[in-house]
Amino acid sequence: MIVSVFLALFLPCAGMSAVFLVYICLLWYAASSNSQESQSPVKSGQGAGLSTEDLEKLPKVTGKDLVLGTDCAVCLDDIESDQPARMVPGCNHGFHLICADTWLSKHPVCPVCRAKVGPELLNPPENNPC
Repeated sequence: MIVSVFLALFLPCAGMSAVFLVYICLLWYAASSNSQESQSPVKSGQGAGLSTEDLEKLPKVTGKDLVLGTDCAVCLDDIESDQPARMVPGCNHGFHLICADTWLSKHPVCPVCRAKVGPELLNPPENNPC
């Protein structure tokens, strides 16, 4: 009788303890893998995206200066009028500055229309044929 009461109380507690330990281990693993990644969203020299130097050449504006609307297609949030934004040359689509830099550092195309952001857009010709 006493053994069955002991087992009835001990087994659920032992099972819940095992589940809790697995949960703690998973949290520790997720936290340690996130801390090993760089805190900067822009990683220069990796992938096929634009370099940090190329990103600095792109137009930087505020939300009120955007031409084609104030919706950021990367994070799907609205760009406030005083927030820094980046406009993709050629297509004039605008995004939050951090969203655009993160996207373009990995993909050298506009997130909306997939227009290529190449050297011809980053380095316009010096002479103006006016």
